Amino acid sequence: MAPHLNTTEFSVVKEEVELVKPSEATPSDVLSLSTLDNEANLECFSKAIYVYKAQHDHTANSVDPAEMIKQALSKALVYYYPLAGRLKRLAHDGRLQLTCDTTGVPFLVATANCRLSSLNYLDDIDFEMAKNFVFPSPTSDCPFVLQVTRFACGGFTIGFGISHMVSDGFGAAQIFKALAELSKGKELSVKPVWERERLVGTPIKEPLKLNTCPPAKSPYMPSSDIVDEIFYLKSDTMKRLKEEIINGGSPSNVTTFEILAAFVWKARLRALELNHDGKTCLYFATGLRKLIDPPLPEGYYGNAFLTSAVELTGRELEEKSLSEIVNMIKEKKKDVLDNNYIKKSIDICETKLAHGDNPKIKATGALMALTDWRNLGLVSDEFGSGWNIENVTSLPWDCFGSVDLCTFLPAPKSDPSLKGGVGILVSLPRLAMPKFKQEIDTLN
Repeated sequence: MAPHLNTTEFSVVKEEVELVKPSEATPSDVLSLSTLDNEANLECFSKAIYVYKAQHDHTANSVDPAEMIKQALSKALVYYYPLAGRLKRLAHDGRLQLTCDTTGVPFLVATANCRLSSLNYLDDIDFEMAKNFVFPSPTSDCPFVLQVTRFACGGFTIGFGISHMVSDGFGAAQIFKALAELSKGKELSVKPVWERERLVGTPIKEPLKLNTCPPAKSPYMPSSDIVDEIFYLKSDTMKRLKEEIINGGSPSNVTTFEILAAFVWKARLRALELNHDGKTCLYFATGLRKLIDPPLPEGYYGNAFLTSAVELTGRELEEKSLSEIVNMIKEKKKDVLDNNYIKKSIDICETKLAHGDNPKIKATGALMALTDWRNLGLVSDEFGSGWNIENVTSLPWDCFGSVDLCTFLPAPKSDPSLKGGVGILVSLPRLAMPKFKQEIDTLN
């Protein structure tokens, strides 16, 4: 259990925001984004908090982590100079460009009056409190922000915020790794590559087919009373569930992602009480970096994934076994192995952009969009010397209206019993969350 923290005494003092610029001269380019980057539902900020524990419980004569990270950021921007620029929307077609004018990355230093252990290294932390450790509401034209918060124990957190229109999860992990390497005086192991023209489609002429089945509805939606929670599943729980699904008819090579996707999709159906006659849809992303022919160059940090969709009526989702749903997900994942499918999918996205058909999806509960942070290398990077990474967590973000987004997270190091487990971050109407928790409890 985490030591008790008296929240009335808790405080975070923030300094003035500084704009960190590249440490050397960089090109003054105007860069175009790809077709995939311009997807309206990516017009949001992804925020994560990385937690670093001091190896020695003192701060005397130690390097200031905020200064160390600021210097690393300035060096990193020599390579990632677009991140120091600003996004600009074109008036004639609504697409975005990056103006590389080295305005600078907003950088905020803060000091908390408590020890990281009193917050249990941000395991199960209240998200309202967690907002103290990330940069507050950057302007919409800003592609990248950082906040470093020092703690009384000598540890620190890095609040990492990036526009999803500039980078996907793998790209963000690459940027973070660059900061970590430069903080230790190393050379970059991977140099960044822009080349967004590789993922620009060609508009197609045939009419796009529309699905006319109405989406399922929830009595809890719309709602302004949304709560966020992370549920952790232990490795033995996942092992039992996998055995059950294989016994039910799924192949032995079924993945944890496929298992969790099927389980959470059905659990949300029940928690939200979606009507059985309406359509419910599972969205999940598959990376294209190595699948596209020729492969994208190492160092590409833009959005490089396609979203696949599995659709069922509420009744079908309720009545099908987990094994059947897993098999549908596994089969759908094969689509992106076909380069013709990849090209046509990007062309369809480009067609929608060309016709101004690029709406932001509003949360209804009928859609579940999955993002998986477990294999992005988020917990392997160390900064400087004297600190060990203890935890990384995502904050809820306004993608697919937040309610329709679910994130799979790596288990924190601070709880040895969770080794090999997985975290499930969900945002649901307050009245629906207890029912979702009951579904999770059936596993544990």
